[in-house]
Amino acid sequence: MNKVWTRCVVSIALALFVLQASAKEVFPDGTPIPDWFRQTEIVKLEDLGKSYRITDYGVLNDSTIIQTQQIQAVIDKASQEGGGVIYIPQGTFLSGSLFFKPNTHLYIEKEGTLKGSDDISDFAVIDTRMEGQNLKYFAALVNAIGVDGFTISGEGRINGNGLRYWKSFWLRRQVNPKCTNLEELRPRLVHIADSKDVQLSGVRLENSPFWTTHLYRCENVKLLNLHIFAPHFPVKAPSSDAIDIDVCTNVLVKNCYMSVNDDAVALKGGKGPWADQDKENNGANRNIIIEDCVYGLCHSALTCGSESIHNHNIILRRCRLDNAKRLLWLKMRPDTPQNYEYITVEEITGTVSSFLFAKPWKQFFDLKGRKDTPYSYSSHVTMQNITMECDVLFDVTKADDQYKLSDFTFKNLDLKVKKNAKIEVDCVDNFVLENVKVNDNIIRKQVLDFK
Repeated sequence: MNKVWTRCVVSIALALFVLQASAKEVFPDGTPIPDWFRQTEIVKLEDLGKSYRITDYGVLNDSTIIQTQQIQAVIDKASQEGGGVIYIPQGTFLSGSLFFKPNTHLYIEKEGTLKGSDDISDFAVIDTRMEGQNLKYFAALVNAIGVDGFTISGEGRINGNGLRYWKSFWLRRQVNPKCTNLEELRPRLVHIADSKDVQLSGVRLENSPFWTTHLYRCENVKLLNLHIFAPHFPVKAPSSDAIDIDVCTNVLVKNCYMSVNDDAVALKGGKGPWADQDKENNGANRNIIIEDCVYGLCHSALTCGSESIHNHNIILRRCRLDNAKRLLWLKMRPDTPQNYEYITVEEITGTVSSFLFAKPWKQFFDLKGRKDTPYSYSSHVTMQNITMECDVLFDVTKADDQYKLSDFTFKNLDLKVKKNAKIEVDCVDNFVLENVKVNDNIIRKQVLDFK
């Protein structure tokens, strides 16, 4: 009897194990999602080492004077003494570019603000990465390059103080409509490169002169409970992307609010006709999850491009959009070889102008002497379990001479479409429509238009 009972217990345990294994979450390509993505504990200040409160080291609570050197001296001191936390207390502290060192962290107390200078000369010119290029450009306000384990935490603010930069940008565009982003000199807010095991949590990142949060060649990065904002009115904050992910592996964006005057989450990675052969672009954006976020006004909730080569295993889920311009935007550059694959967008609510947007992106087009057009692909894109309102459902242009779209799936969609509900499935090879409801009509044909 005991043997029979033992066999039953073993069989039940085995069955439960198999059931749990089969229920384990997977990425769009079928590989298991590591437990790392479910571990979202916020770093504790007391676990980060000695606290270096900047006002204890000669930094003044004065929002009118630049104190870059004084704050940097505190960072350097902490590094020399084995590491610790650069503690920003209540008050406003004005600075140019700061460079964090190994074993140093940044903590900003509630009612504390690290504020960027609005004079570009307060920012160092360094070898850095911008818009898919490695070049000399201005450092960000907060820089962590080769700082494994780096954290930013607290309930305070990093304020980019961008108004003067934004006004200058739009004035320059009036004089020269073809002025590029890089020609109007301005810093990013946070730049983290060549670093592993990074966490940004709790703080408000606001008013960036340029990109807000830029991750380059990083691995295992968590962005948790952030509030990221740049205005659309009365002065638009140009190219103020909330999060730019550039050749990174394992990134979790969770419980964040994003409202900026450009893309909310943009997947970057290289630009140009031979960008896929450049060692600086070596590797894809791989294993990226954006979940449980709220979006205000932005150009797109999730964008591939405009400078991007390879994005693989991307998930956007359980998010609410409040008047974003696009839900998923595939920027297909005719001067850059691209591969956007295994992307899942699911469990989304709210309102958006364009549900799916995929068209050639020709801003600053340059083949750099290449005679043929680099060919691009986007495949295995799934949009499912979504209930929302939009103006245009399928904002897609077919361009067989430039790119191929294949293996798209629309599944379990309940959409209210105000202007254009046409789905032209001939734009996509192997386009599956399953339980798609548009304006209370179930789509039963491959091309429908409910105007």
